[in-house]
Amino acid sequence: MDGILNVESIVLGASFAHKSDAIRHAGEVLLSSGYVTANYIDLMLKRETMASTYMGNHLAIPHGVDGSESEIIRSGISVVQIPEGVSFGDGNIAYVVIGIAGKEGSHLDILNQVAIVCMEEENVEKMRCAKSRQEILDVLGL
Repeated sequence: MDGILNVESIVLGASFAHKSDAIRHAGEVLLSSGYVTANYIDLMLKRETMASTYMGNHLAIPHGVDGSESEIIRSGISVVQIPEGVSFGDGNIAYVVIGIAGKEGSHLDILNQVAIVCMEEENVEKMRCAKSRQEILDVLGL
């Protein structure tokens, strides 16, 4: 899993009015980090219309739809900290949005690794309150 998260792919102190803005931003970070093409962002937004990527514990993990692998250059994740939160509907507020792009089926491994860490709500809260990118790296262990 080396190289799937770099410090430049972590955004602190973001604020969004709508979940689509948060998802788009997570995708733009993946794009600027060289993980995906611009088309992948649209596929992340399409995925959200099919089923929510809100995972519980104030965490959302947007990713592309089935068949979007051709838009992934290499596996990677982006982390967007939203201290005030953004609504993902049904009363669900995400304070951390982790965009995922997995090449060659690795998205399930990445999802699993992130999910294990974020099963502990205190880890999501640590990321929500982090004052540095390194703190988020330390929580995720990536």
